[in-house]
Amino acid sequence: MILSNLMFLGALFVPIVLISFILTLWVLPKWIRKAKKMRWVWEDMHKIRTPKNVAGSGGVAVLVGFITAVFLYIGVKTFLFKAETNLVEIFALLTTVVLAAAVGLVDDLFGWKSGGLEKKTRILMMIFIAIPLMVINAGESVVMGVDFGLLYPLLLIPFAVVGVTTTFNFLAGFNGLEASQGMLLLTALSIVNVTQGNLWLALIGMSFVAALLGFWFFNKYPAKTFPGDVMTYSTGALIAAVVILGNIEKIAVFFFIPYIIEMILKARGKLKIQSFGKLEKDGSLTLRQKGIYGLEHLAIVLLRKIKPSKKAYEWEVPLVVNLFQLAFIVGGFILFL
Repeated sequence: MILSNLMFLGALFVPIVLISFILTLWVLPKWIRKAKKMRWVWEDMHKIRTPKNVAGSGGVAVLVGFITAVFLYIGVKTFLFKAETNLVEIFALLTTVVLAAAVGLVDDLFGWKSGGLEKKTRILMMIFIAIPLMVINAGESVVMGVDFGLLYPLLLIPFAVVGVTTTFNFLAGFNGLEASQGMLLLTALSIVNVTQGNLWLALIGMSFVAALLGFWFFNKYPAKTFPGDVMTYSTGALIAAVVILGNIEKIAVFFFIPYIIEMILKARGKLKIQSFGKLEKDGSLTLRQKGIYGLEHLAIVLLRKIKPSKKAYEWEVPLVVNLFQLAFIVGGFILFL
């Protein structure tokens, strides 16, 4: 049985992941043209060039590629291989991701400059996206040696989903940053799930990574589209779902330390100071205010200190943050695996 499952997933892994990647690449140019036609564009804060308006909510294409690939996986699994294992968990996961994307899309419609959804409304809606995982009693109630019993589905699951989904949205604002961070985290979590025997979760995680990679080609510096909350919320929700369903909370918390630091730094500014830098006339970046209120600001300060030119540029900031994230991923593998 185990060997047949391995062969089944192995045969599907590459085609499913490729479909997610290719479909995202195919949809994105169409979305960009449509968004610009509808004037659904946002200002690119760190560019001297004009025009500086970029197509918004490009994360919609990521969802199209990912969901189509997962549905294809379910279809092949059900009709060709007559296998019905983990179907309930897969649909709960998909529902959570789609609900998170819907909340993000509404937030995008309101616009970040207008403050988006009210904080209380956003948190309440975030609790609802955890319900699919709560009702199936996802994961195991024993976490780090402590049995939480009913508190696990009723309290810890919604807390984790709301916390991860919201916090993943904090580390943002630079071309390619959100997509590259999502790829790093979900790849690491997929590897962990493979070591734990959760191959189906690894396949789903890497399908989203493939969609993010397709998106990254259009979002890297200089960006042609922005992800929007529709992508950051859905990425955060998937990370939470993969961790809960895979019962890999301990190593996941270690991977997520950069976001915990980001949350602490944002709290210093009462969650009101944006992650953006100040654009200078030569295209380099400095801080908009005194003090560091995010890892993005820390990256700007470090670049200006260690580079001979003493200048920091937008494309360098995601690289520094990604290296910081990668250090915790490697450290997590060494400590926990």
